[in-house]
Amino acid sequence: MRVCGVTDIGCHRKDNQDSYAIRWLDKDAVLLVVCDGMGGAQAGSVASSVAVEEFTAAVEEGLDQGMPDDPAKREQVLAGACARANARVFRLSAENPAYEGMGTTLVAALILPGAAYMVHVGDSRGYLLEGETIRQVTVDHSLVQLLVDRGEITPAQARIHPQKNLITRALGVDSRVEYDLNRLSPGPGSRLLLCSDGLSNLLEDDTLLRLSRQEEDPERFCRGLVEQALERGAPDNVTVVLAQL
Repeated sequence: MRVCGVTDIGCHRKDNQDSYAIRWLDKDAVLLVVCDGMGGAQAGSVASSVAVEEFTAAVEEGLDQGMPDDPAKREQVLAGACARANARVFRLSAENPAYEGMGTTLVAALILPGAAYMVHVGDSRGYLLEGETIRQVTVDHSLVQLLVDRGEITPAQARIHPQKNLITRALGVDSRVEYDLNRLSPGPGSRLLLCSDGLSNLLEDDTLLRLSRQEEDPERFCRGLVEQALERGAPDNVTVVLAQL
């Protein structure tokens, strides 16, 4: 397995409110995390970095006795880490007036040989690329996704909707957080891609798949995705983390 990550401030922002982490848990297991903060320049950066730090620490502590064989127990570790990260960000926002109302998205993947577990809150995304196919594993917790689900707008209209950045769930804005968990069975050679909406708002699924087919090296693929976003104006921070099995 090869893993890599890239983040960029983008073309218009004065600071980078995205944070990410890659943590090897043992020689065959890796944890990937991407968070996209909100709540103003300082608060957004704090929310995302604290969430990444707390989430990864919780997973590492939850697995310090070794990787459980039971998939449900692996998912419990991710769920517990999500709750702990939420509590830390929520507590900071309550204690410091400068951080009031801050929050962050989170998408994370625990990847093992032949298995992967993905947890997410908000509109940062996880994709699975296998051969000639791409699948968005996560479903955005956003206003426009709700409108798409109701049939009120199309996915194409959602991409240009004036309220496309309004999310319906975020980590750290309440004492409890709702998250989604997905269990995957990626095959050899597949790619798991996590990203902030600074990438997914600009590059469609077919573009991601085309660029993946054109570049076998995972690090050059990650850099290429960010470069494509920058070429399209990158109004937001852009973060990409990839595992190639």
